[in-house]
Amino acid sequence: MRIDVIQGPNLNLLGTREPGIYGATTLLDIERDLITAGVDLGVEVRCFQSNHEGALIDAIHEAAAMGSRGVVINPGGYTHTSVALRDALLATALPFVEVHLSNVYARESFRHASLLRDAAIGCIVGLGPAGYRYALDALVHKLTA
Repeated sequence: MRIDVIQGPNLNLLGTREPGIYGATTLLDIERDLITAGVDLGVEVRCFQSNHEGALIDAIHEAAAMGSRGVVINPGGYTHTSVALRDALLATALPFVEVHLSNVYARESFRHASLLRDAAIGCIVGLGPAGYRYALDALVHKLTA
């Protein structure tokens, strides 16, 4: 079974970007952890990051075309603005878990709105890098239950 992890804009800067909010863990650290966790769960984990909305949409389409069973996604700032990203997830019918490193509900009010949340099988916010592992575990559990 394959699971895709898709990361949106500015997540390539993890480890150096606002460490007081996002921590010191890098994107590469998160990806390595998820790939290792995937092996333990018996799934292939494919990771992708882009700062470009169209590339994220293409990654979702490709995930479906390549037989992915689901997506763990941190859409970054596109969480609040991208109808197109939502439409791509719905069009492919891939189940997904939305993840945010920070507690978006304890931040600026514009971050409280998610265009994806109601279509996700779950949302994990504010648990830092561990949130990705929880999302992967939950998604695999949901797909194999």
